[in-house]
Amino acid sequence: MRDTDGSLRLGGVTLVRPDGTATYQLATVADDLDLNITHVIRGSDHRPNEAVQRRIARALGAELPEVIHHGLLLGEDGKKLSKRHGHASVADFRDEGIPAAALRAYLDELGLPAHDVHLDRARIGRLAIGAIEAMEDEDLAAAAGAPPSAVRALRGARTLVEAREIGRQITSPASAALPEEARPTLERFVQLRARAPEHLDEADARAIIRELKAVGGDLRSLRLALTGAQRGPELWTVLLALPPGEAFERVQRSKPGG
Repeated sequence: MRDTDGSLRLGGVTLVRPDGTATYQLATVADDLDLNITHVIRGSDHRPNEAVQRRIARALGAELPEVIHHGLLLGEDGKKLSKRHGHASVADFRDEGIPAAALRAYLDELGLPAHDVHLDRARIGRLAIGAIEAMEDEDLAAAAGAPPSAVRALRGARTLVEAREIGRQITSPASAALPEEARPTLERFVQLRARAPEHLDEADARAIIRELKAVGGDLRSLRLALTGAQRGPELWTVLLALPPGEAFERVQRSKPGG
C-alpha cells in the first residue's frame, strides 16, 4: 500500500521511496527476475533479506531464484573486512606483493564456508612463499625486474615486493663505504672468486662462502659490498647472480680507499 508521503510498502518494508525510486529490496528482486537469474550467492549478512525478497517476488507473480548464503571473511576484531583492516580487496594483497596464485589457493581452501571465518593472514603468507617458489623462472625474474641469473636468490622471497627488493639489490645496489677491517675479507673473496669457474654452480658458490666463514670472514661487509644492503637472500645465491667482473667491480668500489 502507498503511504501518505507517496512511498510504497509491502508489510512494513519500503519498496518505492516518495520520489518514485526503488529501494534495494525491490530493485534487486526485479533485476534478478528480469535477467532470469537462477542462483544467487551472497554473504550471510544478507540472510535476513531472503524472506522479504521471497514475498516481493511472489507479489510480482514469480519465485525468487535459489539463494545460497556463505560465511563472511572477518578481521581480527571479528568484524566484516573493511579498509581499516588493510586487506579489504584484492588490490590490497597485490600491493603487498601476494601472488594471485596464493590468493586463489586460499579462496579454494575456504570454498563457500557455512559460517563466518577470520582472515588467516599467516596462511596466505605461507601460500605466497609456495606460489613464488612454483613460478616459472622467467615469470619470477620479470615480476622482480631482475635477470634470470638472479632467480635462485629470488626464490627465498616471501612476497613479490620482497622479490623486487632483492632484484634491486642485485641489479642496482646502493653504494657502501666499508671500514678498513673489511679489507682482508674482500681481498680473500676476490682471490677465491678468481680461482672459481666463471659460471658458478651452487656447489662452487657455497664453497666460496664456506671458506670465507672458515677463516672468520666478515660476511656482512661482503654482502654490503655486493648488494648495498645488510639483509637479503643467502649470500651464495648472490654470487650465482653476479658475473665475476661485476662482483669484482662492486668490491673495488666499496673497498676502503678503493
